[in-house]
Amino acid sequence: MDGKTVIVTGAARGVGKGIASALLERGASVLLVDRDSELLAGTVEQLGGADRGAVGLCADLRDVGCAARIVDSAVETFGGLHGLVNNAIATNEPKPFQTITREDYDLVFDVGPRATFELMQAVYPVLVANGGGSIVNLGSGSGTFGKPKFGAYAGAKEAIRGMSKVAALEWGRDNIRVNVVCPFAETESIRMWREMAPETYERTIRGVPLGRLGDVGSDIGPVVRFLLSDESSFVTAQTIMVDGGAAGFR
Repeated sequence: MDGKTVIVTGAARGVGKGIASALLERGASVLLVDRDSELLAGTVEQLGGADRGAVGLCADLRDVGCAARIVDSAVETFGGLHGLVNNAIATNEPKPFQTITREDYDLVFDVGPRATFELMQAVYPVLVANGGGSIVNLGSGSGTFGKPKFGAYAGAKEAIRGMSKVAALEWGRDNIRVNVVCPFAETESIRMWREMAPETYERTIRGVPLGRLGDVGSDIGPVVRFLLSDESSFVTAQTIMVDGGAAGFR
């Protein structure tokens, strides 16, 4: 990944942080984007800061014009851009389907598929000018398999998968690859779930064929890194489940 520059959204914690760490380990420069400025600053420092190629940008993906600002910042900071990871998501779930409000729906769709759509559009001309590049969008087994009490979240994640496939088919001629990764890993939200519903959590873990949750840095990050690297130059329009066999594919 030497010489490669990548944007990672939702990078201050969890899966995004693990992806950023994996990219930095192999020499990439990373613009870490998150709306939590304090947490973001701590993550950037932990990952080595600008000396190691890690730069933070505080941004709310719901803001009009945010996508262009993020892409412009990456180009201005690093002199180029080769990849994009759309990881950020926000949700008020779990909730029974019939109790999901318009506010709940708008939150997850604005931070998820809408921001993903706008960032993909914003990065397209930059990648074309570079002769190509790679985009990795984060999906979820909640969508591909279905998960009770995550109706809006599942819909948002499947919307991301749908637009990813379309972009991959249209942009292949520009040497731009678009893939989706669906992870199941130890994150802050999973730990909250474990505390809220320990019996359900334990039952779910028992159902994972590999018998554990993934690690964001050593299990999820390397798969995303592969998809951003030249080693995956013939891989596009794919959904890759990185979940220990938990959800299967639908």
